[in-house]
Amino acid sequence: MRDPVRDIERLRHILEAIETIESSRRIHPTKEAEKDPIVYFGFVKHVEIIGEAMYMLSPEFKTAHPEMDWVSIEGMRHVLVHGYYHIKPHQLWNTIDIDIPELKPSIEKFLEELEK
Repeated sequence: MRDPVRDIERLRHILEAIETIESSRRIHPTKEAEKDPIVYFGFVKHVEIIGEAMYMLSPEFKTAHPEMDWVSIEGMRHVLVHGYYHIKPHQLWNTIDIDIPELKPSIEKFLEELEK
């Protein structure tokens, strides 16, 4: 039986995906990224990873952090995975340019707390 991934590892996955998005965003402006499906869906995939890792955090961790909007974050993941044909580019870019930068400090704080 495989050892389950712990919350700290999920948070590391989230931070890694955020950092990948940030560095890729500096290289790929919106219009260029939208013209290249591999680049565009690379952004989609990393947002999915964030949502999936958050979805897989333990119920105990989520309960201990009610300040997070778990439902919205997980909901975005569900849209990207199951409703990929409904994705509107502006929604993706709003998530990447507004929501993810707001999320990063919380993830860093959670990691710092768990690594003590």
